[in-house]
Amino acid sequence: MIGGFETGPVVVAAAAALVTALAGGLLTTTGPWYQSLRRPSWKPPDWAFGPVWTTIFTLTAISAVIAWHAEAGTSARGALLAVYGVNLVLNIAWSGIFFRLRRPDWAYLEVIALWLSIVALIAVTAQVSGIAALLLAPYLAWVSVATLLNRAIVRLNGPFGEARPARSIGSRA
Repeated sequence: MIGGFETGPVVVAAAAALVTALAGGLLTTTGPWYQSLRRPSWKPPDWAFGPVWTTIFTLTAISAVIAWHAEAGTSARGALLAVYGVNLVLNIAWSGIFFRLRRPDWAYLEVIALWLSIVALIAVTAQVSGIAALLLAPYLAWVSVATLLNRAIVRLNGPFGEARPARSIGSRA
């Protein structure tokens, strides 16, 4: 028992948060390509991202443990696992799309899906624990900022990827 909670769910939640944070961190590169992007003046400073994400992953893991223990039913627990799992995959995917594929335009579409997954995560979690759902509010707030930032980067720097040749009238593709 850790803090009155079974050890298993605590370890799983902590491991999931850690793996997600590490994977996202490994996919994030702020080298020359990123530094060359025009970014809005309101962008949070680079040093803020680490502490903010550490806090978010910690709160998300705590939320998962509280929600897991608040709901003993297997169907509700299955729904919790599904939304947490989808959310973690989308969280990792954004870094890969934005930084590794260098496609902020695609990442913008992906971050909208991530944002929606956080809304779903909060909704499902709220059904079993209001406190657990409330712990996810900073995550939604930060990804809201990230969504606006991603959109601004696309607008300031696009288009991305290779340009397609223009089709002439009457051509078939």
